Amino acid sequence: MSSVTPQSGQVPELWIMGVAPDQGRDEIIRDYLAAAGYRSRLADVAQIGSERPLGIVLDISPHSLDGWGLLLQIKSDPTCRNIPVLPVFLSEKGKVGGVFPVAGFFTLPVDEHYLSERLAVYGLTEEAETWDLQALVVSRSGEEKLSKLLESVGFEVVKGYTGKEALALVSLHPKYLSFSNLMLPDMSAFELLEKFRLFPYSHNMPFFVLLKDELKEGEKKAMSREMAHLVSKKQLSQEEFLKYLRNRA
Repeated sequence: MSSVTPQSGQVPELWIMGVAPDQGRDEIIRDYLAAAGYRSRLADVAQIGSERPLGIVLDISPHSLDGWGLLLQIKSDPTCRNIPVLPVFLSEKGKVGGVFPVAGFFTLPVDEHYLSERLAVYGLTEEAETWDLQALVVSRSGEEKLSKLLESVGFEVVKGYTGKEALALVSLHPKYLSFSNLMLPDMSAFELLEKFRLFPYSHNMPFFVLLKDELKEGEKKAMSREMAHLVSKKQLSQEEFLKYLRNRA
């Protein structure tokens, strides 16, 4: 989730959002985080300002407190959009059903300066002009502004207009990184991420999600149902969860 790791005398804090207080749904994931050396607490976006977390663990299940709205609020605000967000699915009883390790989120229309800055911070543009690297953009509209920006820093842009097309393109030639709209004609970005993770050629590919400037209530509910379908009542063990967390470190 961050380049910062727990050190002696310092206990990094992660904030858990989208979970109502006094329900106990945060207990399991807080125990998991504590096992990795992280302090955690329930928090709200309004608290960002005087305090700033190492990262945010965000519940996007149907049981969350507007997890999708919180995600959009965080990533559309220049004062906090740099904070890493790890989306998770927490069951009604707080069991960790799934983790979705997205490399990052960007709101549309794309802020060119911010996108360039973040890709540089992630170290993803260092070799773009030296090697023939491809960036995959998955969007019904093609996202011309994003595509031109990626080309300007040295990437060859390959476009897919559906999730199935994106999977076919990646199987033909490995991609260096990818961007996807949150909602595609045939699947969500999170389902596409899950499918990418199944194959060696795309397992570790940085995957960024593009968010609209507004999500309607119906869209939020549809996405939460999609998450429930993806996890299929699974429960991740502490070891499985921490493996995802450490891969983000």
